[in-house]
Amino acid sequence: MSRLKEQFRIGEVFTYFIRVFQKPKPGAPTNFNIRTMHMINKISIVMFLFCVAVMIYRAVFR
Repeated sequence: MSRLKEQFRIGEVFTYFIRVFQKPKPGAPTNFNIRTMHMINKISIVMFLFCVAVMIYRAVFR
């Protein structure tokens, strides 16, 4: 049971969302490819959350 509980921890997901939108650390590499990858990742997270909100809205009001 503890292994199953460990698989469905949601707290780590929310901390990842917060960590993605923070400013990079001063010693972090500032390569163009890394910055582009992080920007695409941010856009995909925002689109995913928007789509989840739309699906919940449709489920509630239909």
